[in-house]
Amino acid sequence: MRSKTIYLSLTSLCLATGAQTLLAEDWQYSLKGGVANLPRYSGSNERVTTPLLGGEIVSPWGIFLNTDKGLGWGYEGDNASFSAYVGPSAGRKDKKKSGHAGSDRLKSMGEIKSRAQLGLSASYTLSSVILGATLEHALEEDDKKDAGKAFTSLELSIGTNLYDGDYGTVDASLNSLFGDGNYVQTWYGVTTGQAAQSRFRAYDAKGGLVSRGMNLSWSLPINDHTQFSTLLDVQYLSNDAGKSPIVERRLQTSVMGVVEYTF
Repeated sequence: MRSKTIYLSLTSLCLATGAQTLLAEDWQYSLKGGVANLPRYSGSNERVTTPLLGGEIVSPWGIFLNTDKGLGWGYEGDNASFSAYVGPSAGRKDKKKSGHAGSDRLKSMGEIKSRAQLGLSASYTLSSVILGATLEHALEEDDKKDAGKAFTSLELSIGTNLYDGDYGTVDASLNSLFGDGNYVQTWYGVTTGQAAQSRFRAYDAKGGLVSRGMNLSWSLPINDHTQFSTLLDVQYLSNDAGKSPIVERRLQTSVMGVVEYTF
């Protein structure tokens, strides 16, 4: 998947850190930049270092526009938060490009194009534990292409704060990702057409558990408007996803650091 995946990891991390304030008293603006080191695609043994750039606008009515999710509406209460949004899905190239765009190992597998995606995200705080869920549905791009069908994924997470003091905050979460048949086949399957053109044997991937893993983050306020955050993301590809012939390594790790300025 392309670098947008990293922003999704940072977004899911919000479920373990209390989430961002989606209903503001005034307009809020933020910019962020950083760097990440991660696999070239989910299951790859190759790694790449890529820049991270993003921004967000939040209105007083909870309407937001950001590079993580797209355009949506959100609300955050004392113990619960919710957001609904539409934006671009992740994508994948079948050749190595600049940045985190794909791998030559996937040559002739065909491009997985980004398409419109609908999402729902919610979290609930129970004492010191935060329960989270994110449901996303990518619309059909072209039903006649191997990687053009609509697909759906669900991520469940449970997180907590480990430290909150003079040196910032440390948060951790455990998560599990599930996908329907089209999701797992799109990202990890190999159709007969793809097998005839690529190095891989045909592989029919079924829906179910895709991965399970953990996030560990450290956030340090620099001043009233600026914050530095780091994230370690570890995922283990499971079931049909982990057995895919395109998967070289089941254990996937990503490390990133981001500076965010809010005004």
